Amino acid sequence: MSVILTLLAALIASGACAYHRTGLRTWAIATGVTTLVVGLLAGAPVTTVVLLIIEAAIAVPLLMPAFRRRQISAPLLKIFAKVTPKLSDTEQTALEAGTVGFEGELFSGKPDWHQLLSQPKPELSVEEQAFLDGPVEQLCAMIDDWQITHELGDLPPAVWEFIKKNKFFGMIIPKQYGGLQFSALAHSAVLQKLATMSATVASTVAVPNSLGPAELLLHYGSEEQKNHYLPRLAVGEEIPCFALTGPYAGSDATSLTDYGIVCKQVVDGAETLGVKLTFDKRYITLAPIATVVGLAFRMYDPEHLLGDKEDLGITLALLPRSTPGLQIGRRHFPLNIPFQNGPVHGKDVFAPLTTLIGGPHMAGHGWRMLVECLSVGRAISLPSNATGGVRMAVAATGAYARLRKQFGLSIARFEGVEEALARIGGLTYATAALSRATAAAVDRGEKPAVPSAIAKYHATEWGRIVAGDAMDVHGGKGVQLGPKNYAGRSWQGVPIAITVEGANIMTRSLMIFGQGAIRCHPYVLKEMQALSIADYGDRLKTFDRALFGHIGFGISNAVRSFTLGITGSAIGDAAGDAYTRRYYRKLNRYSAALALCADVFMGVLGGKLKFKEKLSARLGDVLSYLYIASAMLKRYEDTGRPEADRPLLAWAFHECVWRMQMALDGAIRNFPVRPVGWLLRVLVFPFGRREVPPSDRLGRRVAALITAPGEARDRLTQWAYLTPTANNTVGRMCALLPDVIAAEPVERKFQKAQKAGQFVSRDYDSQLLEAVKAAAITEGEAALLKRVRDASFEFISVDDFDPKELRAAVVRDEPTGKGLADAA
Repeated sequence: MSVILTLLAALIASGACAYHRTGLRTWAIATGVTTLVVGLLAGAPVTTVVLLIIEAAIAVPLLMPAFRRRQISAPLLKIFAKVTPKLSDTEQTALEAGTVGFEGELFSGKPDWHQLLSQPKPELSVEEQAFLDGPVEQLCAMIDDWQITHELGDLPPAVWEFIKKNKFFGMIIPKQYGGLQFSALAHSAVLQKLATMSATVASTVAVPNSLGPAELLLHYGSEEQKNHYLPRLAVGEEIPCFALTGPYAGSDATSLTDYGIVCKQVVDGAETLGVKLTFDKRYITLAPIATVVGLAFRMYDPEHLLGDKEDLGITLALLPRSTPGLQIGRRHFPLNIPFQNGPVHGKDVFAPLTTLIGGPHMAGHGWRMLVECLSVGRAISLPSNATGGVRMAVAATGAYARLRKQFGLSIARFEGVEEALARIGGLTYATAALSRATAAAVDRGEKPAVPSAIAKYHATEWGRIVAGDAMDVHGGKGVQLGPKNYAGRSWQGVPIAITVEGANIMTRSLMIFGQGAIRCHPYVLKEMQALSIADYGDRLKTFDRALFGHIGFGISNAVRSFTLGITGSAIGDAAGDAYTRRYYRKLNRYSAALALCADVFMGVLGGKLKFKEKLSARLGDVLSYLYIASAMLKRYEDTGRPEADRPLLAWAFHECVWRMQMALDGAIRNFPVRPVGWLLRVLVFPFGRREVPPSDRLGRRVAALITAPGEARDRLTQWAYLTPTANNTVGRMCALLPDVIAAEPVERKFQKAQKAGQFVSRDYDSQLLEAVKAAAITEGEAALLKRVRDASFEFISVDDFDPKELRAAVVRDEPTGKGLADAA
């Protein structure tokens, strides 16, 4: 017994040091003293001496830096250099292009929550709020989405003119160039509000502000290019597009088949140095109306006119539409969401070197430029559009479910509908927090490569789920297209967001964990970078420091994961209030589990992990849900810890944690080295999988929140266009919602009299008169019921058409028989 007690004390002391991440010296002293004291008190001198010898054998060599480097680190450095896959130039550029924010803490296994909560609260400036309440509100009032998507296949001229006049294309352009110079949060808010009315309008505004030439010019353009283009872009005098995607390389810039050959050509009587471009691009948003085309291509210099290097690499250029040989193709038609989109072609198109973004010295730097700008754009554009869509789904579906009656009841009271409403409310809370967090990261000056991939993937995926639930609740109302249908086009357009800016399958399988594992890990990138240090002594010192930091990090995460698992996340430092402290502790546990599994997976599988995409995807899911849950907790704090929001936070948090658990379980269960998987299961799930999805009771509370006016619903629908204008069915329906709720107790009295056989009449209006005569309801109550019934009819009605209206209208030129578009 004394031997077991001594061993147990030594293990507890070592585990406590590992849990708290003390230094090696502290571990040696604490473990040695504990072993000595407990061993002597327990009467186990032999065991004590043996343990002290073992501890000394571990600690002494490691505490002698010169010996440790020579005898331990040097051999391991040789092995590490052999087994570590060499990063390609493009991979190295991608890793170095972004920055690491709080997602790095989540990968640490011991997040510093005070760092998260100390970040400034994202807020709109007075000027930005005025723009949202003024021009954005006015633009939303002009939008007729049925006209855009069905009748015109384009924005009306008045809408185009309004967008240009009010500088919607210049939100990110500094004021010195005539732009609005808005924050990323304001940029996101504008897109969210526009998306609640029209995905076509939102997409049209999003591209010039995120993935177009303006952002590239701001970061890399020459002063001459900035002064020429930015003022024109800000007011819509120039319409930009950026051509990256091609038939054979997709959006993979590293595999571009489009090329440019450096050469000389006579232009306007003068010999000019430039590039002769051959390219074939498709899916280019705004291309059909663009006046300036950003182009990504691979640049070659076979005659060495610029230097000794022949393959200069990926390069970006700006081509005016008037460039000879530049061909803008016909329009694509993306799933009835007719934002301007089409192909761009060119063969042997000559462009002077001055057209290169940043000038000739930026030749070959296009990949870095794309990675940095795409990460910022991906953090704002699609997450914001998706967030606007789910916010409107809350407003529309919550109101519709409350006013729509079946079997004498509001359908919001049916448990099947209630389940869908809970998903809509909970996922909207999570999506809004995620979108807000990534915009805030951009405003802090970060280049959030990993969070932007998380935001793009999960916001659009949850947008798909919410759109599906909204369609289910609306039933036939959502299926019948027409001016009265505010849900159908959103459902149709969901796959567009899923597909563009990197298809979601690839984003989840390759990008999130692929970048996060190296960028966010505190030691892996340092170990890899050590290999590139020329001086062997410095290389060994750097590697040694990173290696033993990594070893201690891994041991600590194993201990923390097991300890927090067996205690049910009931211990440890945490932030927040009494309500959320348990949430922070739960995230501590899964942060440690993620860090442990990532280390083991990378250590055992090495470079093969890159090809185990399903394992990488699951670990990426864990990182994603940690980030999203953190964003929700930050949102809860920033909004003043509102008690009304707690059901939404709880539903979304439990959903995230349950998904984390299932992702970890799937990764461990499918790990190819089974004994390692068994050990990980013991450390990560010592008592098995204990997390559960949100309960039915919690879902009922969420459904109740989004089907009645209230502060929680208002926050959930923030930046949605809900003004009850003639063009905004959802706004008018939400305006009716208080009357619908007020009428419910009156309806119950009316139905009671109806079931008692007090009415002779068959039609509703006559029955109301009889109910008043029978004193079942008052005249005022009857007026309320009639007003609600008459108003509700508009919202439950669907459109019908003359068959001729549904045929494609093609106006023919009589003499030639060609369409006018063909003739043009």
